[in-house]
Amino acid sequence: MTDDVKKLRDMTGAGVMDCKQALADAKGDFDRALQIVRERGVLIAEKKSERKTGAGILESYIHNNRVGVLLELRTETDFVARSEPFKTLAHEIVMQISAMAPEDVDALMKQPYIKDETMTVSDLVKQTVAKVGENIKVERFTRYEI
Repeated sequence: MTDDVKKLRDMTGAGVMDCKQALADAKGDFDRALQIVRERGVLIAEKKSERKTGAGILESYIHNNRVGVLLELRTETDFVARSEPFKTLAHEIVMQISAMAPEDVDALMKQPYIKDETMTVSDLVKQTVAKVGENIKVERFTRYEI
């Protein structure tokens, strides 16, 4: 069971107690526990979605000197804006924008995530919200292509 908790935590970024509880609720079924953790992360994200995002970062990416992306990703505090999960999310999103060329933020959020097509970009953001405990918003982005 301890190995399952660690594996679940590594896959989702959820807390140890959340992983233990999900495994208990799923009666040891790992796949069901994974689904439970993801569902609970979505609930946490929805509860935080109305909170103001006054901090954030700009993330940039240039692919082969032909495609460039600049992203404004917002969160509630500078502490989270400097955190590794938030920075990783920003990088994943600029890679997504570079590869998939969404029209706008709404289209981006609905796209299947390029590294795991069972998730959308919105699901990826919600996962990070559950990890860091603050609202996260893709404010805007610009994509250039030559």
